[in-house]
Amino acid sequence: MASFQYKARDASGNAVSGQLEAGSQAAAADMLKQRRYIPLSIEAVVATDNTIKFELWQAKVSLTELIIFSRQMYSLMKAGIPIIRAIKSLAESTGSARLRQVMNALASELENGRSLSVAMASHPKVFNRLIVSLVHVGENTGRLDDAFLQLTYYFEQELETRKQIKQATRYPIFVLIALVVAMVVLNIFVIPQFANMFARFNAELPWSTQILLASSAFFINFWPLLLLCVIASIFAVSFYLQTPAGKLRWGRWQLKVPIIGSIVNRATLGRFARSFSMMLKAGVPITTALSLVAEAVDNDYLGDKIREMRRSIERGESLLRVSQQSGMFTDLVLQMVSVGEETGQMDEMLTEVAGFYEREVAFDLKSLTAKIEPILIAIVAAMVLLLALGIFTPMWDMLNAYKGG
Repeated sequence: MASFQYKARDASGNAVSGQLEAGSQAAAADMLKQRRYIPLSIEAVVATDNTIKFELWQAKVSLTELIIFSRQMYSLMKAGIPIIRAIKSLAESTGSARLRQVMNALASELENGRSLSVAMASHPKVFNRLIVSLVHVGENTGRLDDAFLQLTYYFEQELETRKQIKQATRYPIFVLIALVVAMVVLNIFVIPQFANMFARFNAELPWSTQILLASSAFFINFWPLLLLCVIASIFAVSFYLQTPAGKLRWGRWQLKVPIIGSIVNRATLGRFARSFSMMLKAGVPITTALSLVAEAVDNDYLGDKIREMRRSIERGESLLRVSQQSGMFTDLVLQMVSVGEETGQMDEMLTEVAGFYEREVAFDLKSLTAKIEPILIAIVAAMVLLLALGIFTPMWDMLNAYKGG
């Protein structure tokens, strides 16, 4: 749809102007006539790239802010507050400058004749397709309050899962960062001091000491090159992960990582089941729901499998059969899908499936630290052993030679 700037007169003869969305100038004129306006001029608005460039540098709207927004919209819609007034009121009360900007833009677009779902679709960095589709269904069914309530539950569960993942990975990440810092300090400040001492005694050094001295010398002499390689590698990997092939391989690799892979897989399937249930409960057709959920799972490898499920359903196969063919689900989940198809309560069964996966993920995340801790201890022990052998072994040899002399 294109944007049109109009000038018109209302029923009282007063001049009015504004902007609206329509498929053509004729359609825009019809919309003005429905508002009882007499069109004077209608001109197409040419979009510039300045807005796009500006959007790239905008701060992100957090999941917590989306929860508050959807919860407040549910309360206001349920109370019967007009939607434009509700959004303007939220824009004035929100503490987020970015969200305030988006809500002011939504209010402006609604005043220009857009529907809320269309207005939200123009902000894809804040509202993804799943959110827009659910709001669109709420508009068409007259249950916009229910749509925002479902979004609230969805965002809250997503936030809880993210918190659990952060809590479980905080300790391993801290340990790895500490190891990297320790290696840098040792190579720059500690090992060179021992290297000078060993050079003065001209002693024969064991292999462990030679490894430490070589790594320290390499680090000191080539640290600009190492830093450049690290930065270049980060940019190269980031660029590759933005390509379709990179996203697909990254999604497949995430599921195969030892210990963590199974947790990521079940967390993604839990997101799939909850999103799919939410779509079906809102009345979205099953094929459309699968297309939207394929984007919501945030894993291109599983997303491709979900899109293949949609294509199989379009060929006339049942959801149970395509779920079996995908190989993504356990037998227990497949049984629940079968019951959902037989009873016509697929949305409720999928909600149970989501709860099943989320409980498993929560349990595994609580024990994740205990599983990773032995690996981290082994890495630290290996570093300490190498350091001890490399530094103390030649010192003992020199001490024995001194006593023997």
